[in-house]
Amino acid sequence: MKSFTIMHGQSNTLIHKEMVAVRVLLSGGPDQLPEFARMREVKDLAEKVKIPFASGYEHFVHSGDECEVDGFRMPVFEWCDRTRVAE
Repeated sequence: MKSFTIMHGQSNTLIHKEMVAVRVLLSGGPDQLPEFARMREVKDLAEKVKIPFASGYEHFVHSGDECEVDGFRMPVFEWCDRTRVAE
């Protein structure tokens, strides 16, 4: 997995069809979560990110930190919880 430098600063904002999305990095959670799954776009930094993984969901919240990836600063969302899929 790549190493990331956590920092404070301006984030990388993307504009899609009149909608603003922010590219974020998911940190923590299961080691088996693939690196490509750790880059997400979110509309609101205040909302949790919930992703399906291994018969459940991994939850991440904005930590207030940022990191630099390939020259872009991204907000960091830290792992906070795992829930199972209801049967």
